[in-house]
Order: sequence, then C-alpha cells, then structure tokens
Amino acid sequence: MKCDLCPREAATLIRYSSAHLCAEHFKSYFEKRAKREIRRQIDVSPGSLVAVAVSGGKDSMVTLRILHSVFGMRRDVGLCAICIDEGIDGYRPPSLDVARGYCEEIGVPMRVRSFSELGVDMDRIAPVSGDSSPCSYCGVLRRRLMNDEARRIGASFLATGHNLDDMAQSILMNFARGDAERLARLGPHSRAQPGLVPRFHPLRMIPEKESLLYAILSETPFWDGECPYYRDALRNQYRRAVDELEDGSPGTRFGILSSFDAIRPLLPSGGRELRMCACGEPTLGSRCKSCEMLDSLRERIRGP
Repeated sequence: MKCDLCPREAATLIRYSSAHLCAEHFKSYFEKRAKREIRRQIDVSPGSLVAVAVSGGKDSMVTLRILHSVFGMRRDVGLCAICIDEGIDGYRPPSLDVARGYCEEIGVPMRVRSFSELGVDMDRIAPVSGDSSPCSYCGVLRRRLMNDEARRIGASFLATGHNLDDMAQSILMNFARGDAERLARLGPHSRAQPGLVPRFHPLRMIPEKESLLYAILSETPFWDGECPYYRDALRNQYRRAVDELEDGSPGTRFGILSSFDAIRPLLPSGGRELRMCACGEPTLGSRCKSCEMLDSLRERIRGP
C-alpha cells in the first residue's frame, strides 16, 4: 500500500481517519499534532522553565523529544527533566539509565527524586498494600515528588506523557466513580493554584500505538520493561474496556475526550480552592493524601 501523500510505501494505517502514511509523513503528522497541543495548552513567556516528567518509557521520552524540538534552541526558555525513582528493583534502574543517556545526548538537565526521601519504596509498599493496588500508593507519592521538584526548580509548567488512551481511561474511571472533583482536576490545567505547578499533556490527542510507532521511527530511545506491580492496577479494567470500544468503533477514544472537553466548563473551575499541607504540598483537606498514606504505610512496614 502506498502513502496517501507520496509514492513511498505506507508505514501505517490510521484507522480512525483511513489514512495511509509513510514513515516520514507519519512523523510529520505526529509532530504537528503534538506541537499544536503545546501551543493550545500553555503560553510560554521568556524566562519560563518547562519541566518534563520522564520515566524512560516511550510516552515520556517522546514528550521530551518533542519539547526539546520546540524549546531546545530557545535561550529564553529552559527545559529540565524530572525522574522519580520509586524503588522497584530491576525495573526503575534501567529506565533511569535510558533517560539519563538521552538527556545527556540532547543537553537537557535531569533531576532525580526518590521515594526513599519519604522513608518508603515500592518494593516494601507492595506487600503491605492490602486491598488497595500498589499503583494507588505509587501514583500519589510520585505526583507529590514531581510537583515538589518542579516547584523547587521554579518551573512554570510540568509536562507529562499522558496519551489519548490514558486520558480516555481516566475520564471513564472518574465518571464511573461519580467523582466530579477529580474530573475537574484532570490536566491540562488552565490556571495555576498556589503550590501546584500546572500540568500539560502534549500527547493528549495521540493514541498510544502511534506514540510507540513514532518512538521507533524517530529512533527515540526508551525502556519497554513492565512494572511488576502493574497487573493489579484498577486502570487495567478501563484499559480493556476502552480498547474493546475502540476496536469496534475506531475514534471512540476521541469521542470520550471530546465529550469531556464539552462538559468541562460546567465543572468547578479547576476544582475547589487548595490549601497547604504541613509538608508543603497543596491539598483539599487539612492534610494531603500522600501524608495520610505515608503514616499508614510506615506503621504497616514496621509491623506490630
């Protein structure tokens, strides 16, 4: 099959649009969409510092690559990668090596924060997580450290590698819970709240498979290992549901995201006002979720 735009062989079929694209036109198509989202989601002024949450996986590495292509040559805008070491033996160390090597190659500083700073690690959390998925703890603690580091370095924005699949799953999860507050807090953030670095998602409109294909075609290095605790995540149920819907009706993921964007103005603007926890992180209550979790975890890890 030939590319729709040139005589070269097509590298992929975009099912939801029926377009056949060669490698070069696919990469251009991908980059244009990601850059359009960056322009739409954030307004970067001279002197801004853009932080990028980097795990070493395909989505975060592609996000870093795209942002470097946009801001890397600008002397008035800084770029910094933030990596979180959750303490997962055999999984996180090699991914950090991949991230570190790429950051050195493109000249982007990289900062690493660790769960050990909080007195825990995932290899100790998982056995005592009880009825909750280990991912529930990991997500909360990882977001705390990412936000803290982004705030510490003076970042104006924090980019994450959330793709279209991630967004559709998160929307369905919060609808199923009836959690309008969490829906309102989903990124991208249109306004800043005290203590919370606004997040944005350049890959928000790009399916996961296209992110993988772009990483391969652009020769972007990434770590493809699977977290040993991932199988217990509640998100997997929603992943399967979204995948089945998409297989039967290509474009379903876009429909879910478009429907959310349509009702978003009706939700509380950015959620309720945040206050500051004693640890310095923003929270809705008197204490942040991470502090509550840490108290419980430390007791369980110590044992009776």
